[in-house]
Amino acid sequence: MTATIQMDKVYVHSSDVLEKEIEGLLIIIPLKGGIPDKDKHLALNDAGRAIWDTLDGKKTLKEGLAALAEEFLAVPGEIEKDVLCLVEELLKREMLIESSDACV
Repeated sequence: MTATIQMDKVYVHSSDVLEKEIEGLLIIIPLKGGIPDKDKHLALNDAGRAIWDTLDGKKTLKEGLAALAEEFLAVPGEIEKDVLCLVEELLKREMLIESSDACV
């Protein structure tokens, strides 16, 4: 199943994940029935973590991309592919969901 990523949608971390920092990496571990599934974890470096932190359920993906471009002194088109690839992977692993509370 491939999720359709929309720039005008708001995405938020799933409540079914644990976050743990280990040796400078942010480790995201999905929960299955409340139990950590460590075999399906995802380790994010600083860039991945910045993307993860931007997906806060408060701004659209387009707004988050603009904020990341400003933070990393890049034009949005230069980093868009990396952002979309990570968002797609997070959605596929059900670590990220579309926010139903978004008022955009």
